Amino acid sequence: MTDMPRWSIREAGADDAPALALIGAATFLETFAGILDGDAIVGHCAAQHVEAAYRAYLACGARAWIAEAQPGSAPIGFALVGQPDLAAALEGDIELKRIYSLSRFHGSGLGAELMKRALEAARGHRRLLLGVYAQNERALAFYRKQGFADLGTRQFNVGGKLYDDLVLARPLVA
Repeated sequence: MTDMPRWSIREAGADDAPALALIGAATFLETFAGILDGDAIVGHCAAQHVEAAYRAYLACGARAWIAEAQPGSAPIGFALVGQPDLAAALEGDIELKRIYSLSRFHGSGLGAELMKRALEAARGHRRLLLGVYAQNERALAFYRKQGFADLGTRQFNVGGKLYDDLVLARPLVA
């Protein structure tokens, strides 16, 4: 498979906040352009995928892993886990807040490797939770392959517009 893009993953720190914001906005736009309202996407990215937001996550104890294309170390994806803010969360849960990669790297094993890092970080917790757009079939298939099952639903605010999300959970072995 010499045509498969090469990448590496490392734990991200506060100095990586600009790269996390860039890849977060780029992948959100790439995933939802033509599906969600364009102004809502821009508003969401301007509020949620900014350097300050990622610095705040990391300052509050969240952990992130950044994937970089090789050669050159351009950011292409990341995973972020932290304290849950989902209504379905129970004591001992942790949330996979983001797991993103540019579509060019889908099918390269990157998503599975990022998930592996998130699961390692979640060790000792009861469940790993996440929210996902209810009509994102590709992501849902990936999460179900990774052992996640439906837990509930929520409304997710994207730039002032509400969209239906599924909340998924994966039990963790202590």
